[in-house]
Amino acid sequence: MFIDRARIYVKAGDGGDGFIGFRREKYIPAGGPAGGDGGRGGNIVFVADPSLSTLIDYRYKKHYKAESGGHGQNKNQFGRDGEDLLIRLPVGTVIRHGETGELIADLDKAGQRVIAAEGGSGGRGNTRFATSTRQAPSFAEKGEKKVGFWVDLELKLMADVGLVGYPNVGKSTLISVVSAAKPKIANYPFTTLVPNLGVVTMKDDRSFVIADIPGLIEGAHKGVGLGTDFLRHIERTHIIIHVIDTAGVDGRDPVSDYYKINAELKLFNEKLSELPQLIAANKMELPGAVENLQRLIKAAKKNNHSVFPVSAVMNRGIHELMLKTANVLKQIKQAQADEDDTTDQVIIYRSPEERKSSVDDFTIRLEDQDYVVEGEGLKRFLERLDLNNEETIDYLQRLFDKIGLYRRLRELGIEEGTTVRVEGLEFEYQE
Repeated sequence: MFIDRARIYVKAGDGGDGFIGFRREKYIPAGGPAGGDGGRGGNIVFVADPSLSTLIDYRYKKHYKAESGGHGQNKNQFGRDGEDLLIRLPVGTVIRHGETGELIADLDKAGQRVIAAEGGSGGRGNTRFATSTRQAPSFAEKGEKKVGFWVDLELKLMADVGLVGYPNVGKSTLISVVSAAKPKIANYPFTTLVPNLGVVTMKDDRSFVIADIPGLIEGAHKGVGLGTDFLRHIERTHIIIHVIDTAGVDGRDPVSDYYKINAELKLFNEKLSELPQLIAANKMELPGAVENLQRLIKAAKKNNHSVFPVSAVMNRGIHELMLKTANVLKQIKQAQADEDDTTDQVIIYRSPEERKSSVDDFTIRLEDQDYVVEGEGLKRFLERLDLNNEETIDYLQRLFDKIGLYRRLRELGIEEGTTVRVEGLEFEYQE
């Protein structure tokens, strides 16, 4: 299982502020309120994209911020909503909250969308606060401000490309040349005891995951040698690169190796023999390789397998092999994207704090003779009000009465003149 990780910072867009405005038309001397609402901030949306294979892009760019909503305007004009920010991730990416470790989503289907951070709601203009007794309110609501947070991305994905072949044919050397992987390399069988994986990045920014599967031998499908554990690693790969020692350094015949390895693949899983297979005719710098190459090409042609003469040690012919691999992989993934294995499912994630969003969900505790009122919903609501505006304070007093704050204070035995602190707002209690 290939696990690729990245950590990024995301922040949804803030909501736009509501507007304080009044009608000023000619011949209407007592125009009423006309302040429009602010626009909604943009969401942070993760999208499962089947054309992607790695998280490599998110190791360089770390911060992502959605567009904020526009402010409301006079004449009841609403502010423009902020654009959602789409962050495309490979299918198979697990998203977790960077601070709490809480699972946000597991993108296991192509096309799946997750709203990881909702944009702030727009503030209400003063028109919204007009009542029969308050016909010309001169206050409005600020847009909801959003707090960014870190997100951990973990891609659990089998490699796109699997390298197979007998031990000591040069698979580890090949993967060390084409990627940043640094496998242990030595001249004896079964040097590789675990699959080595690396990310191949092409000049056109295409990238894919390649796995060096430990050497196979006859009987591997029955568990002989390193057994079936490693054969399982290539069951979900899209392409097989079959690395062959064309020079026959260990006394084996390259054409015989070609047939035997393919027989093992077929015996283990019939579908493996149907995967696109590219033949890396390795060790072409050694004596005897040129003579064996033509025989190998003739044998591979019967199965429509293309042969690429390469020298992993001298880095010859590798670019052509990787370019062909990238092109075949692109075709496969495009075909998968066109299939029906997609979903229009949208998941909306809310943090534990956001789930407690109601203004009437609060607690009261006594601290140094003061009554302290706390509640996430109440806190976010107060952050959106101009507490220096007298009309706002009057509105807030009515709200406190409506949500039962004063009633609960009386039940706790509060006395006249006692200080009450409500999420940053401080006042003396008066009946």
